[in-house]
Amino acid sequence: MSGPILEMRFPAQAKQLRHVRAAVKEKSLACGADEQMARDIVTAVDEACQNVIRHAYKGEAVGDIKLTLSTEDGALTISLVDWAPPTDPSKVRPRDLDDVRPGGLGTHLIRELMDSV
Repeated sequence: MSGPILEMRFPAQAKQLRHVRAAVKEKSLACGADEQMARDIVTAVDEACQNVIRHAYKGEAVGDIKLTLSTEDGALTISLVDWAPPTDPSKVRPRDLDDVRPGGLGTHLIRELMDSV
């Protein structure tokens, strides 16, 4: 199997992510991921979507997110597209892990869970 296995365009709202998580888990398992790997994939996608909602769209339900999962040569590729104003990736830095408080670990978590970002 090669090519897109899931394409979703959805409003950039946290309440939409329940459906996204379910679809990503289902497709990850169908591609051969074990339960732990599927959970890691779902967590990374959820964190990335949350970052788009909070930071790109600033928590305002004004835009969409497009999610694509595709496979090629046994690799699962995940793509997220949004239509918010661009963010300079060099300015998005995870906070210090010694700074214990909620939030701010999304990019760190994504990088830890995925093979490449």
